[in-house]
Amino acid sequence: MLKDEVLALLAGAGEEPQSGEAMSARLGVSRAAVWKAVEALRREGYAIFSAPNRGYRLDGSPDRLSAGVLSAALSGRTVGQTVICLDTVDSTNEEVKRRAMAGAPAGLAVLADTQTGGKGRRGRSFQSPAGQGLYLSVLLRPVCSLEETLALPAWTAVAVCRGIEAACGLRPGIKWTNDLVAGGKKLCGILTELGLESESGAVDYVAVGAGINITQTPEDFTPEVREVATSLAQVLEGPPPRRDALAAAVLAALDDMYAAFPADRETYLDRYRAGCVTLGRPCRILNPDGSSWEAWAEAVNDAFHLVVRRPDGSRETIQAGEVSVRGLFGYT
Repeated sequence: MLKDEVLALLAGAGEEPQSGEAMSARLGVSRAAVWKAVEALRREGYAIFSAPNRGYRLDGSPDRLSAGVLSAALSGRTVGQTVICLDTVDSTNEEVKRRAMAGAPAGLAVLADTQTGGKGRRGRSFQSPAGQGLYLSVLLRPVCSLEETLALPAWTAVAVCRGIEAACGLRPGIKWTNDLVAGGKKLCGILTELGLESESGAVDYVAVGAGINITQTPEDFTPEVREVATSLAQVLEGPPPRRDALAAAVLAALDDMYAAFPADRETYLDRYRAGCVTLGRPCRILNPDGSSWEAWAEAVNDAFHLVVRRPDGSRETIQAGEVSVRGLFGYT
């Protein structure tokens, strides 16, 4: 939309006013069209300074997700080269998958103010109240083996942690495999989904999604979630970051990850091990049939799998599944 393109120019210019004539020439539209776009942005809450012979300058913006602002912040990157911000969607991952199958290029980022069918692992739902969290997914098309893509959930956890830290100074912990935690509760859920080529079985695309709780109070969560979930507003000493600032930081970190994958495995493995709060704790391994067994979390191996020790001293490697960790999410 034209207003997003105008906003991207204003956001990318910083303190320097942009003339209506220059913007109209760059965008290939009339000066009247630029003026109408500026007025539309003002109605949405953007503070735009204007003066004759000086042009327009962005002086402030509402706490809303804007493709224009994010495109300016992510200029030159692969992730974020196309940004789509939606008011409502069933799931940002589902939207990315639909666009991937329609041929969208790598780097597409889809963000939504709210999700009506937010997705978690194993078919669980992810609560996505409007305006209170960051719900985003990106489209990746890695050139690698299927085995290598299985490490992407762990790589993504490292990247999202780095994005959150860049935006507000808080480095969350990582509960194996890729839940992000703060204060013993879940701060962010991550879901990666693969699309395979039907004939070759090769990886066609990966949809990488993250849902970060930002402003929720305990009362904003449903009773069954309240005891295990938290938000940035609850764990930070100061106010939480604006959603656009957090989105820009997380998308930039995901772009760094995509550029490094899969060659820089050692760096991401070291960061993952350093941030994994599962290690050194008693845990419960949950089997697909509903049974469980107790163990001690000892290590993360080179494939990002969890190495645990049973009470009898034997060791097992957990490649996937559910692991409850004592002291986290209400498990005591």
